[in-house]
Amino acid sequence: MKTKTCDITVKSLNDDGVFEGYASIFDFEDAHGDVVCKGAFQKSLSEWHRKGVLPKMLWQHAPDHVIGVWTKMIEDDKGLYVKGRLLLDVEKAREAYTLLREKVVDGLSIGFRERRATRGKFGQTHVNFLHDVHLMEVSLVTFAANDHAKILTVKSHFGGHVQDLCEFVRRL
Repeated sequence: MKTKTCDITVKSLNDDGVFEGYASIFDFEDAHGDVVCKGAFQKSLSEWHRKGVLPKMLWQHAPDHVIGVWTKMIEDDKGLYVKGRLLLDVEKAREAYTLLREKVVDGLSIGFRERRATRGKFGQTHVNFLHDVHLMEVSLVTFAANDHAKILTVKSHFGGHVQDLCEFVRRL
């Protein structure tokens, strides 16, 4: 299995552990010399949706550390958009929550198998263009290869509680 990593930026984090962003950005050469092309995830996402599930959310690509669930994954014009929720009853998810909140961990990474790729020139370098990949998992990671993919938001649900709103503002 190959992996690709992307930076994430946490703007806010609350106790429900919900966040969204991009796990992969198209047409960007990452640190591994790969460029993910638009359409690379379409077949895999269709297969996952037919099964009624999405790939696993892992901690640091460790298959024995499932830390949450992805609730949405789509390919748009920018890349692979993901939305998920940390399962805060899981020890590693609580650790990830703390590290996200403190902005220590700031990466997303995809685990995949190549289905179709070509070699070619991208700018001044030769790269591996990924046209079709089987997406196996998306992980929260410490180090990212693609620094153009970011978490857009971490959702907050205040439920009308002033204390929660004050805590949210304090964290900004």
